[in-house]
Amino acid sequence: DLSILPKGDATLIGDRGVNLSGGQKARVSLARALYMDADIYLLDDPLAAVDTAVGKHIFDKCIMKYLKDKPRILVTHQVQLLPVADNIVILSQGHVVGQGSFAELSRSGVDFSELRKLSEEENPEIVNPNQHPQCDEKTSATVSESKLSRADSVTSQDSLGAKYVPDSVTLPEEEERETGAIDAQVFKSYFKAGAGVLRLVALIFSVLLTQSFYTMSDWWLARWANKVEDELAAVGSLSDPNTTSAGGVLSTTHSAMEGVDTYFNLYVYAALIAGLLACSFIRVFIFFSIAVPAGEKLHNLMFARSLRATMAFFDTNPVGRVLNRFSKDIGQIDDRLPWTMFEVIQSSLLSMAIVLTTAVLNPWVLIAEIPLLVLFLMLRRYYVQTSRSVKRLEGTTRSPVFSHVSASLQGLHTIRAMHMEHKLTAEFDAHQDLHTEAWFLFLTTSRWFGTRIEWLSIAFTASVVYCSVLAAGSLDPGYVGLSVVYTMNLMGRFQWAVRQSVELENQMISVERVLQYTRLPIEADLESKTEHKPSDTWPSCGSLQAKGVSLQYSNSAPFVLRDISFDIKGGEKIGIVGRTGAGKSSLITTLFRLAEPEGELTIDGVSIHRLGLHDLRQAISIIPQDPVLFTGSVRRNLDPFDEYSDSQL
Repeated sequence: DLSILPKGDATLIGDRGVNLSGGQKARVSLARALYMDADIYLLDDPLAAVDTAVGKHIFDKCIMKYLKDKPRILVTHQVQLLPVADNIVILSQGHVVGQGSFAELSRSGVDFSELRKLSEEENPEIVNPNQHPQCDEKTSATVSESKLSRADSVTSQDSLGAKYVPDSVTLPEEEERETGAIDAQVFKSYFKAGAGVLRLVALIFSVLLTQSFYTMSDWWLARWANKVEDELAAVGSLSDPNTTSAGGVLSTTHSAMEGVDTYFNLYVYAALIAGLLACSFIRVFIFFSIAVPAGEKLHNLMFARSLRATMAFFDTNPVGRVLNRFSKDIGQIDDRLPWTMFEVIQSSLLSMAIVLTTAVLNPWVLIAEIPLLVLFLMLRRYYVQTSRSVKRLEGTTRSPVFSHVSASLQGLHTIRAMHMEHKLTAEFDAHQDLHTEAWFLFLTTSRWFGTRIEWLSIAFTASVVYCSVLAAGSLDPGYVGLSVVYTMNLMGRFQWAVRQSVELENQMISVERVLQYTRLPIEADLESKTEHKPSDTWPSCGSLQAKGVSLQYSNSAPFVLRDISFDIKGGEKIGIVGRTGAGKSSLITTLFRLAEPEGELTIDGVSIHRLGLHDLRQAISIIPQDPVLFTGSVRRNLDPFDEYSDSQL
């Protein structure tokens, strides 16, 4: 086994041992038990999954010789092994019906030959002619096992001697990780999944209108204050300069207020606030009517594509990697991405409005604004490149955690039996530590960026205040106050906008990873084309012909089947014999088109390449090496499509 694996005992066996055959799994499990050097060995029929020669070798060299000094309890249906047992316990329906040595049980009347017949469940009859009335004349008569001629089935000799290729083992692939900036196509695909063009236009219009109402309301309030200030100055210049009493101040203020249309300014301000509230609600409604369906559609696209993905994808990708996409990445898209994107839109527009407003009200601010904005952009670019790579690293280091937990839960009984809880815990801690390191690195880069953004915000605020003091003589007091308040607000708002924009790019990596799974290669069409649709009675005989069939699991993988040709008549029972890795299971893969074969393969004269996968697979039944049962009742597992009544079952 080790010699035919590409990397010996260092070969990755994949999720649930997908790269090992049934016999190899049994031998690995047995070897693992031997290395444990336990006091007692419980062997649950380990010879059932291997062929006769290998089973005899394992029984003689391992169970009888290597473990000769250990108590061994062997559960088996192979009665030919019983004569060498020290003690035999015969069970029937959960009760002990016989116990003793082989000689004692033989003297007591136990019929071991009858037990052999029951275990083998022999049935010499192969074909009933009434079951296949349309079959070839050669198989129209009753054929018994003893009369079956080798000439009835023709097989190319070269195909049986095909040498096993060690490199044919499919190794798990490294998880795909993008590099560089987030492609604009990712944003386009996200919005396209959630809305059409009209809804996007409505969103842009509502966002701009909301920000316009917000800025206009503040500007109107400053304009109102300036008018009152101007009236106060005008009234004060006409009044008696010697008047300093409180009554004089009140009289001057009252006169100034009479010169300003208070109700008009109040009504306009109230209208602007009402427009702001209405547009804010409309903006939020439109945005989340896009974001929520976008996450749902991306999930459905990924789910549908995963269900239709080729088996090669599942052979090379652990289940934890797939679960990572459906849990963490979809969770990011549903829970965090909409809020982050909304905050970016809102904060970015507000920050731009603040910068433009302060520049319009006090052009001298541009002297400080321009270099500070350049520093902001340079700092953001530097941080984004680092943070994006760290975030992608965090995503890929998360997958092994899911894979390890999934594998541990599946093999929990083996872990406990082997007393390996501490080893699996240590492996989990190693995976978790690696993920925590990446996550902590991401948090530290965020803190580094936040600190420097605060420094630049303080510098921007100081420059605005300083320029306002220098230009105090040419600026209205209301506009000076508005620019200073806006600048103070910018300290937190702009920092939040930049940090959230970076966080948005990091969270868009989840969209990027989901989109990767929406482009997975899929199997052939499920339904047959009309001109190739088989008849309702197909297949009527079950004859199978192969001409030059070859199979490789991927374009870069070597061939596991090479130029196989055979002709199986309807009703025959065929045994496929070969050592581990000879390609026995690959023939089943070919019949079901789990991987697309080369060459011609026909069932009852119909090429399987022309059939839809539903028509093909519904016509073939399989009992796999590793039976799969689904959650639910026994009846649901017997008849998952509700095609039969209870009485028929």
